[in-house]
Amino acid sequence: MTLSWSPKTLAEAREALIQGATKVAGSTDLLVVDHATGSVRDSVLNVLGIEELQGIRVEADQLSIGASSTFTRIRESAEVAKHAPLLKDAARTIGAAQIQNRATIGGNIANASPAGDSLPALLALGALIVVSGPRERRIVPYNAFHTAYRKTVLGPDELIERILIPLPAPAVQVFRKVGTREAQAISKVVVAFASDRLDHRILANVRLAMGSVAAVPVRLHEVEILIEDNPLTPELAARAAALVAKSITPIDDVRSTAEYRRHVAGQVVRRLLLDLLAAPPA
Repeated sequence: MTLSWSPKTLAEAREALIQGATKVAGSTDLLVVDHATGSVRDSVLNVLGIEELQGIRVEADQLSIGASSTFTRIRESAEVAKHAPLLKDAARTIGAAQIQNRATIGGNIANASPAGDSLPALLALGALIVVSGPRERRIVPYNAFHTAYRKTVLGPDELIERILIPLPAPAVQVFRKVGTREAQAISKVVVAFASDRLDHRILANVRLAMGSVAAVPVRLHEVEILIEDNPLTPELAARAAALVAKSITPIDDVRSTAEYRRHVAGQVVRRLLLDLLAAPPA
């Protein structure tokens, strides 16, 4: 028999964390894994009712998103739409409506799949992760959160409490996903782009993040520098595409080949930059 914990506060959750309960939110990943493997958990900790993990709000100079926020709530949030449209667009691509109603952003992060659609968006937005455990509460820069394939700095007795996005957010935010279908498709390539715009052809503070092209979500720093150092032109877009293909380390799997991912990732960035070039000045 599996023991179930459903606390209302982090303080109440500590006993379950200390005893090593499996942390669950929407369970959209866990149920699939357990069904496929026949696994049975000794105990589970349902985090959806924990007060500290709820709510989306602006606090001083940051957008604060509770880890138990579903992707439907994120997609429908006026604050997310205003400050982090990149994350809103990512939320719209995760599964179908049923999945978005259950899956949480904290679960997407903790699950640590390199194909997680929200992860490159958080990386491009410079997010911070608030982690709570029995001993301490700490803040981890998102770019240091994933350590290897499906591995994170999260301890077995810790929970993701909140996701913080620094404000003001980047003026330019673009999300692109390549999958087999429009919905319920695991990504072949995910691209998240954020920057400030100095004028129609000059971008600054460029952040280019990708998923499904390495063991963890990655930022392409060499490509970012190339874009920042040169005015937007069709030639620059082509150079950036070529550098993207050289900078990523995708694999062959059941969804795609590494060669296809390299080509598509480069072309997505090329078209993204051409779209920015074609956009009317603000």
